[in-house]
This record gives sequence, C-alpha cells and structure tokens, in this order.
Amino acid sequence: MTEQANGLASRVTGQVHVIGAGLLGASVGLGLRARGVDVTLEDVSPTTAALAADYGAGRARVAGEPDPALVVVATPPDVVADAVEGAIRRFPSAVVTDVASVKLAPLRELQRRGLNLDNYVGSHPMAGRERGGAIMARADLFVARPWVVCRDADTSAETLALVEAVALDLGAVLLEMTPEAHDEAVGLVSHLPQVVSSLLAARLLPADEHAIELAGGGLRDTTRIAASDPELWVQILGANRGPVIELLDAFQRDVAAFTDALRAADAPGSKRSIADLLASGANGVARIPGKHGSAARFASITVLIDDRAGQLASLLTELGELGINMEDLRLEHSPGAQIGFAEIAVLPEVAERAVADLQSRGWRTL
Repeated sequence: MTEQANGLASRVTGQVHVIGAGLLGASVGLGLRARGVDVTLEDVSPTTAALAADYGAGRARVAGEPDPALVVVATPPDVVADAVEGAIRRFPSAVVTDVASVKLAPLRELQRRGLNLDNYVGSHPMAGRERGGAIMARADLFVARPWVVCRDADTSAETLALVEAVALDLGAVLLEMTPEAHDEAVGLVSHLPQVVSSLLAARLLPADEHAIELAGGGLRDTTRIAASDPELWVQILGANRGPVIELLDAFQRDVAAFTDALRAADAPGSKRSIADLLASGANGVARIPGKHGSAARFASITVLIDDRAGQLASLLTELGELGINMEDLRLEHSPGAQIGFAEIAVLPEVAERAVADLQSRGWRTL
C-alpha cells in the first residue's frame, strides 16, 4: 500500500499513469495524489498535461521509467480504443482501464483488432460536470458516485482488484455490469436526458425576451445539462446510438400519445390519459435514488434571503445551530428584485419543526 503524508493508506500499489488530462483524468490524478499515489500524466495536448500537472494532478513521465502498475485512459470516446491499444502495447505489464461513458463499442473494436485483453477491463465513473478541462477537475469528483466495472470471464482477480482499488480510493461506489447492460443503462439515465434537455433548451432560441424573463426553477432544472459540450456528446451518442435510438423512439411515442390526448382534451378518456401519463412521470421520479443511494424522499422548504453578502452563510449557520440536517440546497434569484430563494431539502419528519424554528429566528419561508 502507498502511504499518504498524513498516514492514510492507499489501496493502490505502484504508479498510475493517466492518459488524457481533462476533467476526468485530472480528477483521478488529484484524488490519487491526495493519497500519496505516484501519478504520471499524458495528453495529446502538452499544454493540457502541463496545466493538470500545475494543478497537482500528477507529473510527466520520465524516459526509461518502469511500466506503471495501472494505466487509466481518459480520452474522448472516439479515440479511446486507439489509446487503450497504445497503452497495452507500450506497457505490457500494466493493467489498463478506460473511463469512457460507452463500454461496448470500444471493447468490440479492441477485440476486432485481435489484442490480448487479459490485462484490460473497462470501467466508467458516473461523474462529471457541465464544463470540462483540467481547470474544472476536483479530487472529490467521484465521492459517493457509482463506478461501473465491466469485467468478463477472462478478467483476473488481480486486474479487477487494481481497478477497484482506484475507484475505492476515490470514494466511489463499485458496481459490476456487462458492457451491454451498462450501455443500455446509461442510455436511459444519462444519454436520453441529455438529448431531451438539449432539445428543450433549443426551443428558447426563438422565444421572446419577455418570455425568457419568466423562467424559473422548472426550466433551469430541466435544461441544466444542455450546457454540456456538444462535440463530446456527438461522440458519446454516436457510440451508443443503438440503445439511444430505441429510447428516443419510445419517448417519441409517449410524446405523440400525450399530444393526441391534449389535442382532444374534451373527448371521453382524454383527461384520464393525460393524468396517467403525468402520474407515470411522478412514479418514475420516485424510483430515482436519493442521498447515499437510498430511496428516501425529502421535504422542501423555501427560505427568502436578501441578495447581499453573508445571508446564505447565516442561514446555513442557523440550520446547524438548530440541528437540522440539510440534504440538498438549490438557489434561485428573483428577476429585478434584491431577493433570492433558498430551497432546502430536509427529511419529512423535521420539515414542520424546521419551518417553525426558522420563522422564530426571523427568516421568511414559503
């Protein structure tokens, strides 16, 4: 095991080499460096690699160094197979993993090339940010996030253990899936939402400016991920187009059914059809895991705060003094007014007391 300066042990033994020093690669480096692991960096852009090194994600490899114990490929999806092949050939004794968001297409391409994949196992941390690059990297990016490992019958225990050690060191929650099951799952929970969010946000372009000024939390919630990098998503969606097309076809049928019912809203049965479709959405939301992967649902408290320095800090401090655990927080500003809204998620059983205690301290709630 590797020892960190403060005495915390890393599960990773040996050097880790990261190929691709953008958001995910640099975040892997930052997290492992925090545990004292020797991390080296490589990127097709020397500037990107140097920037990640400046942020503390690792160092450049020195010519003649022994093979690393593990290579983490964190390149864009359209070159991940090339990068994995290069790593296998350059570092024959190393375990190689990639963190691409699509698993089946790269695996099939590597198999088509006839490579020995005994030391390769694909993986995918379900973590990211709307903006990429080393400048956005965080050591805690993977904490409490699922990290899928796609082993097969030929994956050795030693290979699997090293990849899992990295995920555990970074605070992730390990899951095992086949590449096929992984791609179908991320198509539903990641790729379809991206397409829907982007298409919805695109409807804002021709809208009147006065309409945009009415935008509230609902629009922000449903379009947040539309700000993601289009070039990256073209690659992801192209690599996983089979499952995504099936999901879009099904979604299109739902939209058509809803539209038909709404068009004939006064016809017998139409209102029930609309209600059933909306209720299905509510039931689907209830299946989304809450904090720490639990199915617990939270109550929401909205607190009005003056739009001036120190107000949010005061609110959070008083929540702590009242013994109220905040499960989630969302901020929203009121257009044209010096006031904001802090929407706080708490356990349902403490919601009533939280409102009463906050009001007794002078806070305004909705």
